[in-house]
Amino acid sequence: MGTSGTLDATFAALADPTRRAILARLATGDATVTELAVPFAMSQPAVSKHLRVLERAGLVKRGRDAQRRPCHLVAEPLKAATAWLAGYRDYWEASYQQLDDLLKDLQP
Repeated sequence: MGTSGTLDATFAALADPTRRAILARLATGDATVTELAVPFAMSQPAVSKHLRVLERAGLVKRGRDAQRRPCHLVAEPLKAATAWLAGYRDYWEASYQQLDDLLKDLQP
């Protein structure tokens, strides 16, 4: 998947609050589907569907540990998304500076 495809998949995966919450939980350590389902009012199959989206985006990998299948956060696609967003930081900083200058000019 190219950079554009990776960004598309990452942002599509991050668009859902449940998937963002799953990633936040996995940032604290690996977890099984059963463990991930606990804070949500949804079934394990529903959580598994969210995990498949996260896996396709490259944000999650599932392992095997005897009978457990822990899910693991893969942060690399988030780094690419952060780098892409950082490209707009200068634009917003310049815009805020222009607003600050305008507000100073408007003060008596």
